[in-house]
Amino acid sequence: MSMTHTCPNCQTAEMDVFYESERIPVHSCMMLDRREDALAFPTRDLALGFCSACGFVSNVLFDHAVQQYAAGYEEQQSFSPRFRDFQRDMIAGLIQRYDLHDKDIVEIGCGKGDFLVELCEAGNNRGVGIDPACDPDRMSGRGGGRVRFVSELYTDQHADLPCDFLCCRHTLEHIHPTYEFIRLMREVVGDRNDMVVFFEVPTVERVLSEEAFWDIYYEHCSYFSLGSLARVFRANRFDIVELSLDFDDQYLLLVARPTENVTDATLQIEDDLAHLAESVAKFRDGVRKTIDGWRSRLMDYKAEGKRVAVWGSGSKCVSFLCSMGADAQIDAVVDINPFRHGKWLAGVGKQVTAPQTLRDLSPDVVVAMNPIYVDEIRCDLDTLNVSAELLAI
Repeated sequence: MSMTHTCPNCQTAEMDVFYESERIPVHSCMMLDRREDALAFPTRDLALGFCSACGFVSNVLFDHAVQQYAAGYEEQQSFSPRFRDFQRDMIAGLIQRYDLHDKDIVEIGCGKGDFLVELCEAGNNRGVGIDPACDPDRMSGRGGGRVRFVSELYTDQHADLPCDFLCCRHTLEHIHPTYEFIRLMREVVGDRNDMVVFFEVPTVERVLSEEAFWDIYYEHCSYFSLGSLARVFRANRFDIVELSLDFDDQYLLLVARPTENVTDATLQIEDDLAHLAESVAKFRDGVRKTIDGWRSRLMDYKAEGKRVAVWGSGSKCVSFLCSMGADAQIDAVVDINPFRHGKWLAGVGKQVTAPQTLRDLSPDVVVAMNPIYVDEIRCDLDTLNVSAELLAI
């Protein structure tokens, strides 16, 4: 790719493109009512670039204009017991470490609101969730009347909201101009130096080390490492209080406080540029082989007459199938989220069904879209009396 692209995370260096994918759905969590609509869903090309100056990875072809987070966008993960345990433990830890009792909480990109509601219930806090795709009815009756939702994007118009704890989970990876967004947030925070800011995003290290092409999709235009996330916060006058990995090292967690000046790196784990450059080179050399390997495996299953089901219909599933053009090799896609049942996957001619449908299908192979859920899925398969080979990507 001959065009040059300035890094949106540090605004100083050019991005080196190392991975490209064509005609992928612009949304992978949008649920469609008809197969025809799913197959005709808009697509765009993707090109990941790496910034050697700050370690940031970004889709340099990202077009914000095609992103429409509204009704039909279904991303809620908390139907999984394993995820609920993770979220509950996180909330308990945050409340304890930052004395989140009777406080004002604002969540940017609150999704369906379950995290915000639980955080407010557990600490008797007040909450405001901001998200254009939120569904206030989903959390109706919870929060004791102390939580409200605003169906819009976060802007400087929200500066007047009382806020002791500002959180943003799995939203920053959907924002392309990351430096500008963190700068906006810092301006909104203003001189409230006692405020605590908490961010959670997927970590790019796992994507690179595992050549996890299924974790690359159009909605995720921004990919962070520990260092690249810390650097953009420090550059915008935040000091890093906590920086860690969690959820089987799939998620990156950052806690920060506003400061008067740009801060210098103080944590050893922020020094990751050399490692990231090596990981990008390895990914560049090996990802096509990984894609071809999964494609061959699924084609072999089809040739052998084996029935294959995918467990998990989220973004990983859409990227997994679209990257290989492998929807014809899949006999079913199931999910435990009831709001996905009966809907069609964008860009994929597959309808999402409940796990109970596997009783009739009797699959020979079940592919789990996230290895952290394997034990949970195996338990559900046993309950359904489905004795299939269980694989994880």
